[in-house]
Amino acid sequence: MRSITTTGGAEVILDGDLLAVLEALYKELNTPYTVDRTFEDTVREVNHLLDQMTEDERRTYLVESLFLNTVTYENERLGAYMRKLTKDA
Repeated sequence: MRSITTTGGAEVILDGDLLAVLEALYKELNTPYTVDRTFEDTVREVNHLLDQMTEDERRTYLVESLFLNTVTYENERLGAYMRKLTKDA
């Protein structure tokens, strides 16, 4: 299995597990030494990870990301609808 590294040197295994990449990204951006991270810091770290991936790997993770975001969006909409129903009842 191939791996890439964060700017801090943490290894990220590329096995199609989007949550593992997100966790590594979170840990890299939220170290005890990082008080204020900026949008630019986050974009820089994401680009650092993407630059190490092949086109096929980027496509795999994009598909996973879009799927996860679609499910999250649906759940948020359903939650809002359920809150509205219980509020109106």
